[in-house]
Amino acid sequence: MRKPHPPFSSAVTAAATCFLAVCISSGSAHGQVDSPSQKIYSPHHEVRIGDLPSLIAASKEPAVVLATSVEMILRDKEVCCGKDSALEDSVERADPLSLKDVAEKLRGRHLLADGIPITITAEFQPAATVNAGELIAALMDKRALLMEWSSHLYVICGAIFSETIDPYSGVTSDAIDKLYLLDTRFSGSRRELSFSRETDDWGKVQGILMLKAARQ
Repeated sequence: MRKPHPPFSSAVTAAATCFLAVCISSGSAHGQVDSPSQKIYSPHHEVRIGDLPSLIAASKEPAVVLATSVEMILRDKEVCCGKDSALEDSVERADPLSLKDVAEKLRGRHLLADGIPITITAEFQPAATVNAGELIAALMDKRALLMEWSSHLYVICGAIFSETIDPYSGVTSDAIDKLYLLDTRFSGSRRELSFSRETDDWGKVQGILMLKAARQ
């Protein structure tokens, strides 16, 4: 069985050519960035979430954008983020420009308006430790993610990725070529954009946040 390896080191932030590579093998694991010896053997797979709610933030204030984006990701108005929702107060207390703080404020047990408990799983990954395998797995499971890029929040709704193999070790890896993003501040053509491995600077990404809600 193929297993995703732990995140690679902070050297990934040094260049876009090292963007989001994660080694996968059946043996012991270690992180590894792209190297000249690696060969693409299965390029340009695409995964996209096409049924996300079409929500637009009421203003461009970061706190409003955060609430709208979390509501889009969790897809449940009782959970987030309007009046009397389970996460209303927690989202308001969170720093919208710190996904780490958002994760800390949202993680754990909350109550719906009718008293039913829910558990929020919130995993923040700094840019230097983003795990491509986990990111792809979340998208394949139809779970969008939150990304902070140049101090703005975006919803990750898809990706293009390739599989590579090191001919010397036989280790295979997944490398993300492009991320599809939604900007809840806008409608129309400004709403959809992408982060490209070839043209954008991963060093300007502060991190990503994976969210999941489960009723108890």
